[in-house]
Amino acid sequence: MREITTTKITNKVKELFLEANYHIGRDVLDALINAVEKEQSPVGKDVLNMIIKNNQLASSEELAICQDTGLAILFIELGQEVRIIEGDFMEAINAGVKEAYQDGFLRKSVVDDPVFERENTKTNTPAFTYIDIVPGEKIKITVMPKGFGSENMSALAMLTAAHGKDGIINFIVDTVKKAGPNPCPPTVIGVGIGGTADKAMVIAKKAIARPIGSHNQNHLYADMEKESMIKINKLGIGPAGLGGTITSLAVNIEYLPTHIAGMPVAINVCCHATRHAFGEI
Repeated sequence: MREITTTKITNKVKELFLEANYHIGRDVLDALINAVEKEQSPVGKDVLNMIIKNNQLASSEELAICQDTGLAILFIELGQEVRIIEGDFMEAINAGVKEAYQDGFLRKSVVDDPVFERENTKTNTPAFTYIDIVPGEKIKITVMPKGFGSENMSALAMLTAAHGKDGIINFIVDTVKKAGPNPCPPTVIGVGIGGTADKAMVIAKKAIARPIGSHNQNHLYADMEKESMIKINKLGIGPAGLGGTITSLAVNIEYLPTHIAGMPVAINVCCHATRHAFGEI
């Protein structure tokens, strides 16, 4: 049994949220650079070059990539041989988020009551955390500051087996078409298929953090990713919604077993920043 203090957890969470808000992932930057070469619209090329310059300045100056520094999302793999000591696990996570957003001068965007008072918590907490218990004695943490210009474009369809592959692809493409310029394209599209309505949404969000350029290990789902990308980039929405041939940088599909009577399909849209960072304790 390995003991890990809550102080270590707080410090790691703080470190990762600062990294994710300041420094674009190498896979995302490479995808944007590659997109400049493929984009056929001069305006689209200009937009992509401005996005790349913004990302480079944010990294060199350690400033936020975007003014919407997101809702704090964490995916945690908690080793079953870990014993957390000297405090509460969730409190340690929220403390790390609070310190990152306060010390890093990042915008706090969380309101405590979603309908009536909508008073800002002024700490960007609570964080929203998904925990999987896994073998081992480490804690693996993926953080995702999720902006809501893209989050608001999420969609869920409770399809049936009769809809098949084509029905899923049509739903993905139609969701991106309806979103238009709102999620700050070029986007990364996370898709969750199967499970239940809530679980499909979770794996769709988690899929966004998968490296751009990787594909589902099942070749049938990998083919769906590629076909969806081709159709999305024929929509003509383009970078910043100003027209062009690069509307999305990736479509990442994950799937789970499901009930014989249904086929949940969830889509989580992410902006061109696709901010996330990974670490372990």
